[in-house]
Amino acid sequence: MPPANDVFEVKKLNVWYGNFQSLRDINLTIKRHAVTAIIGPSGCGKSTLLRCFNRMNDLVNGARVAGEVLLNGQDIYSPAVDPTEIRSHIGMVFQKPNPFPKSIFENVAFGLRVNGYQGNLEEAVESSLRRAALWEEVKERLHKSALALSGGQQQRLCIARGLAVEPEVILMDEPCSALDPVATLKIEDLMRNLAESYSIVIVTHNMQQAARVSDMTAFLTMADDRAGILVEYGTTAELFSNPRDKLTEDYITGRFG
Repeated sequence: MPPANDVFEVKKLNVWYGNFQSLRDINLTIKRHAVTAIIGPSGCGKSTLLRCFNRMNDLVNGARVAGEVLLNGQDIYSPAVDPTEIRSHIGMVFQKPNPFPKSIFENVAFGLRVNGYQGNLEEAVESSLRRAALWEEVKERLHKSALALSGGQQQRLCIARGLAVEPEVILMDEPCSALDPVATLKIEDLMRNLAESYSIVIVTHNMQQAARVSDMTAFLTMADDRAGILVEYGTTAELFSNPRDKLTEDYITGRFG
């Protein structure tokens, strides 16, 4: 069994897209109820690694995954595992807010309806919007189009939509890259609050953001053949203040990447 404070354990993870190797021999653990940042230069496989945690790479033609990704001790790539079931436990927030062309209420209720939720839908929607720090801003217009919300509100709505189905893990792929600084700070505050109840993994290009919001940081870079490799992984405080590897130091100080 994995340690009680680990939600994911990654062992010798390799990913190919056709003949191109995107990730090589990645080993790391993701801590429960913590924010883990994945940083590194463009093209080093950060988003590929993130998508391995909910088997989204299965949906990419020519993608092949080898190695183990253990969720609470169970290999999610085992032939006996249903990827759809895995994704129901793992929320995903994308770079660009992607609300459905429906009302705010129906966006949050969507996953609950699909899963045949039998409880009080109004209460569940309100609870999810409150957890996403959006309820006070939208409670008077729940049945208006979600597309009328600002970009930052749309992103928090997408987070609320993910929270509604009670995931264990929330994956975020550069969730603030399309947002202004004020909206970005709201999402960062939200991440810190959500980490009390969820395990969060975030891909970010923003070093300051990684330093502000994460507990753990993984630094990836590219090998000579452009395959993504893990250079260093540890607590964010240690990695940013006293990196063990010169490649890490050069990246976080802006000397390359």
